[in-house]
Amino acid sequence: MLPVTLPESLPLLQAASMDSVMEALASLPEELREQKDRQIVLLRGRRRLLLLENGNLRLAFPVATGMPGWETPTGSFAVFQKIDQPVWVHPVTGERVEEQGPDNPLGSHWIAFQRDCLGRDAHDGDRWITIKGCTTTGFHGTPHRWTVGRAISHGCVRLYNEDVRRLYGQVMLGTQVTVLP
Repeated sequence: MLPVTLPESLPLLQAASMDSVMEALASLPEELREQKDRQIVLLRGRRRLLLLENGNLRLAFPVATGMPGWETPTGSFAVFQKIDQPVWVHPVTGERVEEQGPDNPLGSHWIAFQRDCLGRDAHDGDRWITIKGCTTTGFHGTPHRWTVGRAISHGCVRLYNEDVRRLYGQVMLGTQVTVLP
């Protein structure tokens, strides 16, 4: 048997990632590709975030989205809040986690784009959770890198911390956000 040299994994992964980005771009509705200005497009099913400007790709990131029962909402929104080093408040207990680290699920940055004041009532895989009042959906970092690429959140969109830092610097309040199924 002849020895087979396997390709280096990093270039192979980069090529596969670029293929999926190009497929994601090609799948966008024409009106989004023709839109002027800077916009965020989240392809929820592909778990891919695209930052477009005048129809051109500026950045693309893999993401985690909401799990069944806690799906990331689809539709048109706008960025309405940006926080560097966010404090996480547990939606059920009210416990505050101010330190950055493994106990703060928001990671290094928070970019809010949707607010829902109807409350939530769903199972999260471990237990039934009832949230009365408003919830906010946004893009944020995560200390749990293994979650990116999965449908695992309570509706928010998780990015690697280095990716959310880049996105944070590229968007402003009012930036359009479109979440596609």
